[in-house]
Amino acid sequence: MTENGKFRRMMRRLEESDRLDPAVRAAAPLAGRLVADPRLRSFFRGDATGSIPHAVATDVPFGAWFMAIFLDFFPDEGTRRAAARLVALGVVAAGPTGITGWAEWARADHATRRVGVVHAAANGTATLIFLASWAARSRGRYELGVRLARLGGVLLIVGGFLGGYMRSVRRP
Repeated sequence: MTENGKFRRMMRRLEESDRLDPAVRAAAPLAGRLVADPRLRSFFRGDATGSIPHAVATDVPFGAWFMAIFLDFFPDEGTRRAAARLVALGVVAAGPTGITGWAEWARADHATRRVGVVHAAANGTATLIFLASWAARSRGRYELGVRLARLGGVLLIVGGFLGGYMRSVRRP
């Protein structure tokens, strides 16, 4: 069995898991409101640009956080300050990124929505961990902030794979 086959099997299990349905039902009304207005729906579909905003928006928190993780390998004072600022940028950018993701999720089929709630949970947890990393760094607990950022980075990779899968099998 190839790694790709194992991954696809795991994704199919998520798509078929009715245990995720309570989370899907809970999120659906709020996500639906994001695309209820035709102008917002057009924006979130990327009608004006040809690019879905969520696909673009993810670059900011992901880029900021992974650059911070890279800078953490160089522990001089200036680099520490820059890494802390990048962690903060990622936390701030995660809000709009999440909103664009929920708007896209609102238009997905039920199976994709199931994967989407796991994707959102991974990325939301990563965001909270990066927030804790920023708080630790701000309080002079640099090593804790670094460890938290690395943990958050692992969750981002998981969330990224889930998001990439949803994009590849999109069934509007």
